[in-house]
Amino acid sequence: MATIIKELTAVNLKAALWDTLQGLQKDEIEPGKGDAIAVQAREILRTVNTQLKVQSACGRKIPTEVIEFSEGK
Repeated sequence: MATIIKELTAVNLKAALWDTLQGLQKDEIEPGKGDAIAVQAREILRTVNTQLKVQSACGRKIPTEVIEFSEGK
């Protein structure tokens, strides 16, 4: 079974979290798996937030990759 890897964007992350929530509500996803997905999402957002803080503290522009992540490009 091949795994399809989507580009990491805020839009895709939001969709994955929404799908996870819906799956949990319908008992299609085990709570442990839902928790693992939420933990990974928090780490991704924490990383992006840290990038923004470092760039701001250094007086640098926001990296293109962060902008593309948030805009879903």
